[in-house]
Amino acid sequence: MDVAFGIPGGANLPTFDALYQSDIKVVLTVHEQGAAHMADGYARASGKVGVCLATSGPRATNLVTGIATAYMDSIPIVAITGQVRTSVIGNDAFQEADTIGITRPVTKHSYLVKDPNEMARVVREAFHIAQTGRPGPVLIDLPVDTTVGEAEFTYPDKVAIRGYRVQAKPRLQHGAIKKVADAIAKGKRPIIYAGAGVIHAGAAKELAELARTQRIPVTTSLLGLGGFPETDALSLGMLGMHGFEYTNYAVAEADLLIGIGARFDDRVTGKPDEFARKAKKVHIDVDPSSINKTIIVDYPVVGDVRDVLQELNRIVKPGDTKEWLKKIREMRKQYPLTYREKKKLLPQYIVQQISEATKGNAVVCTGVGQHQMWTAQFYNFNKPRSLITSGGLGTMGFGLPATIGAQFGRPKDVVWDIDGDGSFSMTAQELATAAHHKLPIKVAIMNNQHHGMVRQWQDLFYEGRHAQSKINVVDFVKLAEANGCVGIRAAKKADVRKAIDKAMAVKDRPTVIEFMVEEAENCW
Repeated sequence: MDVAFGIPGGANLPTFDALYQSDIKVVLTVHEQGAAHMADGYARASGKVGVCLATSGPRATNLVTGIATAYMDSIPIVAITGQVRTSVIGNDAFQEADTIGITRPVTKHSYLVKDPNEMARVVREAFHIAQTGRPGPVLIDLPVDTTVGEAEFTYPDKVAIRGYRVQAKPRLQHGAIKKVADAIAKGKRPIIYAGAGVIHAGAAKELAELARTQRIPVTTSLLGLGGFPETDALSLGMLGMHGFEYTNYAVAEADLLIGIGARFDDRVTGKPDEFARKAKKVHIDVDPSSINKTIIVDYPVVGDVRDVLQELNRIVKPGDTKEWLKKIREMRKQYPLTYREKKKLLPQYIVQQISEATKGNAVVCTGVGQHQMWTAQFYNFNKPRSLITSGGLGTMGFGLPATIGAQFGRPKDVVWDIDGDGSFSMTAQELATAAHHKLPIKVAIMNNQHHGMVRQWQDLFYEGRHAQSKINVVDFVKLAEANGCVGIRAAKKADVRKAIDKAMAVKDRPTVIEFMVEEAENCW
């Protein structure tokens, strides 16, 4: 742990005082939700455990959205909250909330520490639980009297938790892996469906080896983008509701679907009974509860994705996919990803230009909405941990604070936030945090003056009744400048690359580009 994000208050002042005297950098945020998203973005970008802090009561409850976001996407963070004195817990004391009870549904585990002698063990266990097995958030609730108590400090070398055993190198299910290898050898139309588990496990190299040696095309979930290079000829990009048309057709025609570290969520499968009906299905996942949860599979394999793929690569024999790859190339030509030019600036073009300017090597964060899906469609993600977005919970406001956390986690990399005006506005106050720390983050706001995805659904399903989906106009350039950032506005196609290049040149503070885009453009 080298950085933590949060805000001090009455019940966690002893914790902040201790951190003040340590080597740990503490980033003061404007709001606790921002702190949780920053810890999340830091974890996704760096692969380390993110840490956020808040005091008791309403400050702790402000973390809940961020904790739930991390929980849905299996992100390792540790949230440390202050609590009222142990003697008044349960008595409706000032700024008391049952933080453990409130967050229990959205944490992997939680602790209420009433004895200072338990502190070191709990902290050691919390970080271990957060980053092992299927990662996730862990909460530590600290009554203020516990944090001022004294104890002999002994930090455990090993973790021994009853009921929680994660082996460093679990025994592989060789028989199950052999069945998968046999299925691959026999398959004529195989497709790999890779999820975020590939990235969490650090298995991008093993995935690429399997795909390239066996000549199997690869599609990914939203959170799996970057796990396989999208510039590779075998890449099919993202599938599902906002995935590519040819990708979804290819999955429908596949005779073997190899799910690797993916949840088969509803945005991918649609109606489960109709998903990849022609295919035998493989599911490789570290979490046994995810297997057969949504889609009943023919070849379940429980284990660390990297370990399983290493064994699979060792024993698998190549099949014949020549005709299958030819058919997929024909599908690409028949159902290309495209868009129609309009009078006003289009978000798809902007994303393409950012992708070209960064050569696909930036860390890209997003909010949630149309801009998120356009980013997934039109930015070429070629490296793991290059897309940071809220997938499972779909949290608007995630983009900016996650970008700040990602920049702290990857200080030498270029970090972009591609955002929508509605999503950005929900946590825009964190511009002050980014400016204070002179972070060179780049923010691209697609300003269509609406909650775009809501407006799109209202047009499609509610006869165009825009019930509160039009947003109050905000001058984002002035907002950026008021917070000490560079503000740029672009409304013409010719100005897009100039604005991006100008933002890329700024190294000493955040840059916000307000792109005035077509209001009625839909995301397909």
